[in-house]
Amino acid sequence: MRPDDVYELAGVADPRISPDGRLVAYQAWSIDREANDLRAAIWVAPLDGSAEPRRFTFSEKRDAAPRWSPDGRWLAFTSTRGEEKTPPQLYVIPAEGGEARALTAAKEGVEEAVWSPDSTRLAYTMRVRDAAYEEEDEKRRAPRRLTRLLYKLDNVGWTADRRKHVFVVGVDGGEPRQLTDGDCEDAEPAWSPDGRRIVFSSLRGERWDVELINRLYVVDADGGEPQQLTGDEGSYTMPSFSRDGTRIAYRYQLEDGTFPHHGRIGVMAADGSGARLLTTSLDRQANAFTEIREPLWDGDRLVFTVEDSGNIHLYTVPADGSAEPEVLVGGEQWIGSYDASDGKLAYVSTTTTTMRELYAGVEGRRLTDVGRAFVEGRELVEPERFTAVSRDGSEVDAWLVRPAGFEPGRRYPVLLSIHGGPFSQYGTCFFDEFQVYAGAGYAVLYSNPRGSSGYSEAWGRAIRGPLDGSGPGWGTVDHEDVTAVVDTALERFDFLDADRLGVIGGSYGGFMTSWIVAHTNRFKAAVSERAVNQMVSAFGSSDIFWIFERQFGGPMYDHVDTWLEFSPTTYAKDIETPLLVLHSENDLRCAVEQGEHLFTLLRLLGKDVEMVRFPGEGHELSRSGSPLHRVQRFEAILDWFGRYL
Repeated sequence: MRPDDVYELAGVADPRISPDGRLVAYQAWSIDREANDLRAAIWVAPLDGSAEPRRFTFSEKRDAAPRWSPDGRWLAFTSTRGEEKTPPQLYVIPAEGGEARALTAAKEGVEEAVWSPDSTRLAYTMRVRDAAYEEEDEKRRAPRRLTRLLYKLDNVGWTADRRKHVFVVGVDGGEPRQLTDGDCEDAEPAWSPDGRRIVFSSLRGERWDVELINRLYVVDADGGEPQQLTGDEGSYTMPSFSRDGTRIAYRYQLEDGTFPHHGRIGVMAADGSGARLLTTSLDRQANAFTEIREPLWDGDRLVFTVEDSGNIHLYTVPADGSAEPEVLVGGEQWIGSYDASDGKLAYVSTTTTTMRELYAGVEGRRLTDVGRAFVEGRELVEPERFTAVSRDGSEVDAWLVRPAGFEPGRRYPVLLSIHGGPFSQYGTCFFDEFQVYAGAGYAVLYSNPRGSSGYSEAWGRAIRGPLDGSGPGWGTVDHEDVTAVVDTALERFDFLDADRLGVIGGSYGGFMTSWIVAHTNRFKAAVSERAVNQMVSAFGSSDIFWIFERQFGGPMYDHVDTWLEFSPTTYAKDIETPLLVLHSENDLRCAVEQGEHLFTLLRLLGKDVEMVRFPGEGHELSRSGSPLHRVQRFEAILDWFGRYL
């Protein structure tokens, strides 16, 4: 794979099974090189695979989120069709095909659309602009007055004057009705089976912006004051009603002032009583962060995803808790979006050398082949899983990607890649980064060190602290783990050149990269991107980094010296490794000042450093940035390592 191959990527997402169980609608996407943007349409395929999929919508922009009406007459979806920079609006189209009709025409995008049980209305969420936005000239617009945190959000922008609320619109048209309001964040509406109520998750209350506890609320579908269903001991999100309306399934996260904790699946009575967690025996993360959706009712069982040792699997559990959770679809794969109904199953899956494709049934009948041209048109390398043993005996899952065109007898430069999070995981999905580096002649090492998800909760919490004594903190045993990965690989694979090592990582992985080169000269070159480099300033400049006081064990303002002690910039004088600092100028998660801080220090110290800044991009540049910038990012990385390795 070469950097320009980004333009050839394609995949599918968000499958939804029709009410009669015969069809599955889904989004198929590709990249438009000339427009420098992603293009997507809604496609429909027979769930039994008896015929080829057919394209259902024909916008030249981006259609997404197909949703069948319960009576099977309509398919709702969102689309950016229309004028330039139109945010996603809600459309409906007859289930047999025809002309799509817009139900909304707002200046903000529609999200989380869901049909009423009688198929006459749709609920959705949308941000609501303050009156100041009526003035389009920003130089004349009134200033923002901030009274809460979470006033900005990466990839979203300003939120203090654009809070998200629940709306309802009729399928026959008419003006949408706003059901919720106030200085709060509402999301994830779910209709009761009788169509009279809507349950949703919300950050609201006097100190919601400081506590960040999601609670479930219920509101009359015709309007009224929301009533709180859940308490403060945990965050409840993504509600879904049982068919008889007596129970609500949800995702749960313990809120005890510390993190991370494994996400759980639970069920409670429709009035909020009798809450019960169903997945505590798994000791695995049941809130997989990629393409997450609500727990699905399939009869009296719930279907959900679980992270496990670099994979994402589908699981099922009886809603009454009468049996333990069990694997529905497992194996070496990464399952993303999915749908289940009346014993029928559709899901999107990827492996390390296959694109995201659509599958049906537990047996995994493949329904799409959108990635065939990409896979067959280039050499993609299958990673080799191995186990590294860290200094204290801990076993670390790791992978090696050999260079494309590998030749026995040659020695190859090595790149160590470190994931972000830290509570996330590398694994068995297709990852363009590793294939591009392999295509450029590098061997690639990656792993899930302590602090990662996908393993026991103790593994994920192993780098907590150090302020409360719960653990040693970042850059300690996690550093030992990735060091062990490199050492083990060098011992096991004799074609790896120990004298040509590079290291790269983003976000927390960027922190680790900066930290590593500040504590060893082992690597000949490094790329630190969208990193946390100066924790004290990140506490205030990030949209949400202050919350990591719950992982570190205490707030910055009480422990300034310790927060500085764990900041890579504190050790800038010790950095001798040539370092490329990559950052996006609109990054609100790890603000660009984090990159500027490190670059300024190293330049003043006379170190070998460069900074590459991407305009118009946020924290997710490498995954969802503009195609051109993704290509240019790859080119910058390969150029840098090419100078030194």
